[in-house]
Amino acid sequence: MRKLTYLKLATKCINKTHGYESTLRGVDASLEKFGFDYIDLFLIHDPMSGSERRIATYRALLEARDKGKIRSVGVSNYGIRHLEEIEKSGMELPAVNQIELHPFCQQKPIVAWCRARGIVIQAYCPLIRGRMDNPVIIGVAKKHNRDPAQILIRWSLQRGFSPLPKSEHKERIISNIQLYDFELDEHDMRALDALDRGDEGAIQWNPIHVP
Repeated sequence: MRKLTYLKLATKCINKTHGYESTLRGVDASLEKFGFDYIDLFLIHDPMSGSERRIATYRALLEARDKGKIRSVGVSNYGIRHLEEIEKSGMELPAVNQIELHPFCQQKPIVAWCRARGIVIQAYCPLIRGRMDNPVIIGVAKKHNRDPAQILIRWSLQRGFSPLPKSEHKERIISNIQLYDFELDEHDMRALDALDRGDEGAIQWNPIHVP
C-alpha cells in the first residue's frame, strides 16, 4: 500500500498584485493552478504597497478564508506599524508573520509584539544564506558534534520560532530535520543570542520600516 503524506501548501501575493479585487482573483487563480480545494496558508509577501492597499488585500484574504478557500491568513516582512494597522482596523490579526530571523538579525521588538498576541513567527533565512563561518557558531557546533546548520535551526526552534531552512540537496534536507536528539544549553543560547546586530544583521531586503 502506498504511504500517503499530508502536504501543507503556503503561497503569497506580491505587492504589485495587492488590492481587494485583484487578491480575490489571485486566490482563485492559485487554487486553479495548484488544483487544490483550499490553501493552508496565504501570506501578504510584503508591506510595500501602502496602507490602503495592504488593508484591502488583507480584508480580501480574510473573506477568502471565510469562504473556505484558505485555512489561515498571514503576512511576511511586516513590522510593528504594519501589524498595528491591522489591529486598529478592527480586523483579526494574522496567524503568522514571516520575517528574517537568525542570531545576527533577531528582530526582538517584532517578535515580542507578535508573541504577546499569539502570532506565530516563521523564521526565514535561518541558515544565514550559508554564512555560518562565525567562530561562535562553529564552536557550538563542535561542542555538540553537529554541523552549523543544525545549530542554527535548533537555536530557532528553542527560541520558539518556526524556521524555514531551504535546500535542494537530499542529504542536507535530511540533516536539517535531525534536531531532536540534542539540545542547546543556556550557555550556548546566550552565546548565540549575543551575535544579534539588529537591522544591520539582516542579509537581504528587509522592508519592516517602510511606511
